[in-house]
Amino acid sequence: MTNDQMERRLSAALDKTAPDDVDGVLSRCTERKGTVVPMKKKNNRMKKWMQTVAACLAVLLLGGGGLLVQQAHAVTSVVSLDVNPSIELRVNSREKVVSCQALNQEAQAVLEDMDGGRDLKGVKADVAVNAIVGSLVRCGYLDSLSSAILISVEDKDQARAQRLQQELTSVAGGALGDSQAAVLSQTVQQDKELEKQAKANNISTGKAALIRQAMALNGSLTFEGLAQLSVEELRDLIEAGAPGMPIGMQAALEAAAQYAGLTTADITDADVDPELDENPAHYEVEFQVPGKGELEYKVEAYTGQVLSGPANVQPSTPVNPSGDIGMEAAKSAALKHAGLSTAVFTKAERDYDDGRLEYELEFHTDSAAYEVTVDAATGRVLDYEKENLRGGSTSDIGTQAAKSAALRHAGLSESQVRELQVEWDNENGRAVYEVEFKSGGMEYEYVIDAATGAVLDHETERDD
Repeated sequence: MTNDQMERRLSAALDKTAPDDVDGVLSRCTERKGTVVPMKKKNNRMKKWMQTVAACLAVLLLGGGGLLVQQAHAVTSVVSLDVNPSIELRVNSREKVVSCQALNQEAQAVLEDMDGGRDLKGVKADVAVNAIVGSLVRCGYLDSLSSAILISVEDKDQARAQRLQQELTSVAGGALGDSQAAVLSQTVQQDKELEKQAKANNISTGKAALIRQAMALNGSLTFEGLAQLSVEELRDLIEAGAPGMPIGMQAALEAAAQYAGLTTADITDADVDPELDENPAHYEVEFQVPGKGELEYKVEAYTGQVLSGPANVQPSTPVNPSGDIGMEAAKSAALKHAGLSTAVFTKAERDYDDGRLEYELEFHTDSAAYEVTVDAATGRVLDYEKENLRGGSTSDIGTQAAKSAALRHAGLSESQVRELQVEWDNENGRAVYEVEFKSGGMEYEYVIDAATGAVLDHETERDD
């Protein structure tokens, strides 16, 4: 705004606040009998000064609301959480979330229960971190002993960045629950080039800063290649001095499967654990093979050579499309055996029992609950149980409504809890939903009527 514009606004404010109309007021006064005392104009210097102050206050008050709104949306800190999913929180000076963004596809799945991160807008940063870490645990990203999560805080004010770093690191540690994963944290200086590289590779600036540490140890490493590694791999690589570019967890799994004479379609329950800080650096690979149980391999981290593990394994029951009827066919077989055309499935898992691949299914109708085991190779029903429900209710509120009923009773939102689980159950012939979650050092358990949504039972105890 120019000086001329400011003067015009102040002048208009003055006129509206206290117009100078003494002559007009006098002309409207009628004379009364008695002595007429002539009125003199007083010195207006003091009045003018007070009017100016009032006008300035009016301008400030008019602009104050906009200033508060601007402050609420002004980003002062950028908080990123990285495992392999990368999630970025933009936070204002009150430590409230302005926006939450999934930076890669894996992160989108982590934020799915939080409306893609939109549910976190406006909540405190510590509450948002608690919810995100809980979702990472549920999604299986932090279930191994050597897994790690990196929390990074970027802020011009380093004192504020360090304070927020310590607070959120503590929150993340508490949200891990029984997980033994490590919590790494750092503050990051604002760097336009670093932000550009991070954006080009769909990662956070925090992970990009970690990559720079590895590249400083070995100039032959590429940013693009390192961006594909998990935080766990980057941490181990830096500790080992970054001697080379690791092959990555997926390549290690494929190398072990190929050595066993299998493809990744022939195995289940695969788990890959990087041990890049050991000598020799390697990946520990575990997976299940039909008829053989769990097999373990060690794969050299830089060459892909298999160091140990059985070769040329022949599964007794192939787990490929030609030997597996598939989940939908298994469900159809179970429904047909129960004499039904449709039902609500609450469990549908593929698992091994004494080397045989089976589908374990649980489903219910308005009047009965069923548990069925189906042979994955033939579609034959191996086990069948049915239990009638009391009352034969004609409605089921569903998992979402049951979850909402429990959270409403607890006075919490979904973004404020972690390890949220909802499971349909048949409790003495009554259809119920069992809802469990943790928040603020407390553990909550609810039993919700599946037909009405009523809270039948609830318990709250301290989370040890």
